[in-house]
Amino acid sequence: MSAEPLRQAEADHGAQQERAPAAAPERRGDSEPSKIVAMRSQAARTRAAGGRRVASRSALRDQIEPNWFLMAPILALATVLVGIAMISVPDIDAVLFILAAIWSAALTPVAARIERERIDAANRRILFQTLLVGAPMLMFGYAVAEWTAETGGRWEDSIGILVIVGALAAIILNRRVAAIVISQVALWLGVAVIAGSRGTFFALLVGLAVGFYTSVRQAKADAKFELEDRERQRAQVRAEEILHDFEQTGHGWFWETDRRGALVYVSEPIGEILGRKASSLIGKPFSELFVPDPQGQESERTLSFHLTARSAFTELALRAATRGEERWWSINGRPLYDSFGNFVGFRGSGNDLTEKKRSEEHATRLAHYDSLTGLANRLQMAQTLEKILSAPNLEHRACAVFLLDLDRFKQVNDTMGHPAGDALLKQVASRLERTIGEHGRVGRLGGDEFEVILPGRHRREDLGDLADRVIRNLSEPYSIEGHRVVIGASVGVALSPDDGLTAEAIIRNADLALYAAKDGGRGRHHFYAADLHSDAEERRQLEQDLRDALAHGGLELYYQPVIHTSTERITGFEALLRWNHPTRGQLSPGKFIPIAEDSGLIAPIGEWALRQACGDLACLPEAVRIAVNVSPLQFANPALPAIITNALAAAQVNPARLELEITENVFLNDDEGTDTMFAALKRVGVRLALDDFGTGYSSLGYLKKAPFDKIKIDQSFVRGATINGSRNGAIIASIVSLAEALNMETTAEGVETLDELDLVRMLGCSHVQGYIYEKPLSFDAAIERLQTGLTAIAQGPRAARATRHTMLRKVLLDHGGQHYHGTIRNISTTGAMVEGLWNVPPGTIFSIVLAEGQIVTATARWCQEDRMGVEFSSPLELDETGRIAIMAQAQQGSRPVVVRREAGAQG
Repeated sequence: MSAEPLRQAEADHGAQQERAPAAAPERRGDSEPSKIVAMRSQAARTRAAGGRRVASRSALRDQIEPNWFLMAPILALATVLVGIAMISVPDIDAVLFILAAIWSAALTPVAARIERERIDAANRRILFQTLLVGAPMLMFGYAVAEWTAETGGRWEDSIGILVIVGALAAIILNRRVAAIVISQVALWLGVAVIAGSRGTFFALLVGLAVGFYTSVRQAKADAKFELEDRERQRAQVRAEEILHDFEQTGHGWFWETDRRGALVYVSEPIGEILGRKASSLIGKPFSELFVPDPQGQESERTLSFHLTARSAFTELALRAATRGEERWWSINGRPLYDSFGNFVGFRGSGNDLTEKKRSEEHATRLAHYDSLTGLANRLQMAQTLEKILSAPNLEHRACAVFLLDLDRFKQVNDTMGHPAGDALLKQVASRLERTIGEHGRVGRLGGDEFEVILPGRHRREDLGDLADRVIRNLSEPYSIEGHRVVIGASVGVALSPDDGLTAEAIIRNADLALYAAKDGGRGRHHFYAADLHSDAEERRQLEQDLRDALAHGGLELYYQPVIHTSTERITGFEALLRWNHPTRGQLSPGKFIPIAEDSGLIAPIGEWALRQACGDLACLPEAVRIAVNVSPLQFANPALPAIITNALAAAQVNPARLELEITENVFLNDDEGTDTMFAALKRVGVRLALDDFGTGYSSLGYLKKAPFDKIKIDQSFVRGATINGSRNGAIIASIVSLAEALNMETTAEGVETLDELDLVRMLGCSHVQGYIYEKPLSFDAAIERLQTGLTAIAQGPRAARATRHTMLRKVLLDHGGQHYHGTIRNISTTGAMVEGLWNVPPGTIFSIVLAEGQIVTATARWCQEDRMGVEFSSPLELDETGRIAIMAQAQQGSRPVVVRREAGAQG
């Protein structure tokens, strides 16, 4: 489509603007649609004057004047006037000519229709016009002249009437120069035929030539004007169609108001968007198209201000008065003035701003909210905490902050993949929000770290209960991709203003409390305390020392023998990691293994352990195997089979002598990758053992396809199995039966007493591992031990002794109404050692007040000097932390209870 019509329309608009006063200059901010709306308004005014413009264009197009038929009554009246002036009657020839002239003029409508429908050529139109105009005038002039000559009337009378007739003809022809000339020449030519001289004919001939020439020029000018007018109409129609299409696309719309702010024009699509007819909006205030939005215009001039001040405005963001959905428009407008400088209203345009607004809101949400869980992100939580801590009122600056870290989440992420980890995080966020409820705000800091801000002052007891509830709810099983997944959570708590006055201090201290909770065994909460700073520094130093130990050979493997139950011969060893710290001495694996897991050192440490175990295995008898633990992170590494193959090849040992102990956690991602890894390991030729059986979180379905050679029964089932009423023996028996049915061996871990050894042997366990035979040995000690032979001898206590808590607490003892003061030195669930009473006969019964309102009955079993051992009539209950519940309540506010194992501890 050509752009010329639009340029022509804009030129017309520009011409109109030039006639406007200087008080309404074109502003730089006016958009192109503002110009287009002027064209639309001009087109509307053109349609309003449609009748007049159509008539004008028709007159310019046709050569014949439609009103020429009026000459018929004029000629008839002129005939009457001539007869009255000359007091005579014309002869028959004159009458015929006069009637012919009147009749030809009366046929003008017919002739005009013939011209429009049948005559197209300009020359033919000119000839037709000449005949239609010239013939009646020629015949009437000839008839009047003949009438005057035949009757001998005065020429003064007839000439005057002819002049009047010629003047009326000129008036009717309405500035049609060619037609006027033709009519005048024809009129006087008829007179000249009767009474003209040679000069008269010459003058008429010249007039005729001039009339002909003028007619030709007029016809060409009319044709040119008609073409231009047609092009102008086409351009205007095209411009209106373009405007209509532009409006229908919804990209923009136009509006115009009168001086009172009432709409006189608005694009039709706006009515549809607002749920009303566009015609019903005409006459309504322009401001009715929008709804107030104070937040969006706090720093901008409002629409009402611009309309009142009659000032132009651009890109004013306003919310549309729509129903059901939120829409935004960007409005442009400028004032209009007439030619006298009077304000006549506003005209402008608008475009949809909804998507841009949504994009801005989305960007804002991304900047302040976590895209995965929808919780507030780190920035938003920091702003929330800053707002609380900077409150004008000191009382409003109090708050509590929870920092949460998910236990075993990394394991799920590594084994099941990141999509499963993301799904798990979403469920965690949902549970956390439900648990906190309206008490505070929940946010995700990143990874598996979450934060909770609880405004106001709270009792530590209430915060502890809430933290426990959070841990309990987050530890419930999850369903991820059809698998049952169980994780845990640790919580660090810091309070303002007790633990800090700035956001940085509160978060740092809550983080220290979180590390303390994780170091304490995970799955618990911990409040911030001043001594945690030294603990954090210790942890950081231990991590660095562990890196150095790995790099410089500071780690070593100890080996605990695995004994065949029937033959009591050593069949292998389990490799256990040990670290002899240069300044701290021997560190428990429970101290540094969590640091290795958190810092990512567990993978290189595990690879080192594999290579070291294979090297040591080469020095052991061929009948002895070594078992090495493989973490879920190592198991998920596709390079694990190659690492094991290289280690075996370097040590030149039989792969069947290496046993890999794998926990149930690797089955959290029970997919093709897990099956592929098992198949690859079996192709290498190593043995596979299922470690810590029964303590994981998967179903037993994996045993149908996992190619294990051995099941290791966790020591938690062995411990206490000999106590009356314990169900552990039944569980061990079931595991042994399951293993035998699947052609697998069984190893009972943590056997420490002869009673436990007898039980697991009776229940059918094929192998035993524990202190009853041997503690973990260094490699040199293991070599020395094997030099004495493979036979093992069980040595240890007959029965397990209850765990005793060493303490120093004053108690009151009652016997037969007599009260004695004593001091408890250590206590277990079944008895205690009491100091302060001399020569107490065995069998003496006491009532001991352990705490306020807590009285137990005990019987003296032995007495040496001022110390005696008592046995409680019924065992004391333990709390969730493993402490004696009565003493834990009594110890609140005093120094911590020291726990000592009387029997040796494995590991």
